[in-house]
Amino acid sequence: MSNTTQDCDVVIIGAGPVGLALAIELGTRSVSCLIVERNDRVGYAPRAKTTNVRTRTHLRRWGIADRLAAASPFGIDYPTNVVFTTRLSGFELARFANAFNAAPAPNPLYPEHAQWIPQYKLEEVLRAHAATLPSVKFSFNTEFNAVIQDAEHVYAEFRGTANGQGFSARARYLVGADGARSKVRDLIGATMTGRHGLSYNYNVIFRAPGLAQAHRHGPGIFYWQVNADAPSALGPMDRDDVWFIGLVGLPPGKQLTNDEARQHIAKATGIDLPYEILSSDQWTANRLIADKYRDRRVFLAGDACHLHPPYGGYGMNMGIGDGADLGWKLAAVLQGWGGKPLLESYEQERRPVHEWIMDEAEANHSVLGRELFEAGIEADNEAGAQLRRRVGENILRTKKREFHTLGAVLGYYYRDSSVILSENGEVTADAGRYEPSSRPGWLAPHMWLSEGVSLYDKFGPGYTLLTRWPELAETAEAQAKELGIPLKVVILPTDTSATLYPMKLTLVRPDQHVCWRGEAWDPKLLCIVTGINASSMTVSRGQAGSPTAASGLQTAPST
Repeated sequence: MSNTTQDCDVVIIGAGPVGLALAIELGTRSVSCLIVERNDRVGYAPRAKTTNVRTRTHLRRWGIADRLAAASPFGIDYPTNVVFTTRLSGFELARFANAFNAAPAPNPLYPEHAQWIPQYKLEEVLRAHAATLPSVKFSFNTEFNAVIQDAEHVYAEFRGTANGQGFSARARYLVGADGARSKVRDLIGATMTGRHGLSYNYNVIFRAPGLAQAHRHGPGIFYWQVNADAPSALGPMDRDDVWFIGLVGLPPGKQLTNDEARQHIAKATGIDLPYEILSSDQWTANRLIADKYRDRRVFLAGDACHLHPPYGGYGMNMGIGDGADLGWKLAAVLQGWGGKPLLESYEQERRPVHEWIMDEAEANHSVLGRELFEAGIEADNEAGAQLRRRVGENILRTKKREFHTLGAVLGYYYRDSSVILSENGEVTADAGRYEPSSRPGWLAPHMWLSEGVSLYDKFGPGYTLLTRWPELAETAEAQAKELGIPLKVVILPTDTSATLYPMKLTLVRPDQHVCWRGEAWDPKLLCIVTGINASSMTVSRGQAGSPTAASGLQTAPST
């Protein structure tokens, strides 16, 4: 039985990056939330090490991107090279420079570069910031047991893992950000479907004094080792000579002893050092997605509703995107400037993105060290050299999509959404190449206004209306004020913005995605994009974002 009851707006199960992102999005908007975590989140061996440009842009929006940069164990100038070798002690086959767009030089396409940093460092930054937000509360070492809901609330039951003391929480919504083994998912009857057992892998964290100096391939974040008996990928993870290695091809259920792990590392690298094993765990690559993301007032986010191989660095970042998307929508509904269609749009918008990224990750997974290997690749003769050149060309051709991913990171767009006024015409996104577009559903194109000042920095916490004609925004400002919808008008520079923002008016959501653009303001727009009284609004979306009165609300065309 519960001894106490806590009241809040949102209960979040799971204090990993997804739950923390959601809490920050809510807490920044003064929405009360309780984060419940069964562990203490200390000492976890991460697989995620890439914080991509989109996630760091969220951190910039939250005011903490610089804190993540300061937490970098190697400095943000550390070269993010991915090097393919036969072994770390052997021949180089190919390399990719500036993988994941992590070079810190300013880029016109985004305000924040990616960063190579272990997940626990990112969690520390997120957790520390969330703890400063007055409306965010934590409960660590707490087991989530049950949830029931009625028309107005959810009621969750918890128990302390150390003292066994129970308590309950009453909230308006509950979000399961509790990972691949989500209990929330089970309780709402959601089922994961897809492909299990794509590969069985072993992740080992180890200390290797002198390993960085023991090879001739220079600094990098990943060293892929393509050989017959120990194909693997390893790289530096933290200070004090801490490295990781991912071993593939081990039998399902195989548990390595520390001695066996050391032997595998020595065989894979060809370098014999006194390796100290810090942690090891087996994991299985799957491609799975939940058949539903929601049951009334209970939602799923992150690994709780989608799982895929880690190749491309998408998983954690995609989950943080879930938290950011769901967070502002929950806040809008709770604060009265958003309606139910806004919450329905969470799965409408995110599921197609998840499916697309899962396809990318699975394609990357299909070409690993075992698939790249050819007999004779380690021969120290002319035949071996020719073979290595051919294999290197194949690597550059087949693995580019895994390390140069800007099209997938920034180029996804929301289609078939009830709160986006889409335009006619099919648009195809390219995972390897990003072309900015201010079409509805797409991420608002980035531009620098002056040194160090991004257009994104001018956006408001609610909706933002971009224009070069201030007088065209007056009606929108008055309507937003009357409806209680947060709206900020930003005047674009007249000489540089026309290519990226060709329409006279472009409406951007709190998550920096465009939801409408056109030549003149229509009073029905705000009601549709926020989901307020949308059923009584009549807008035709047939022509390039210029709504006109119609007999009924039209659905967005598939793109």
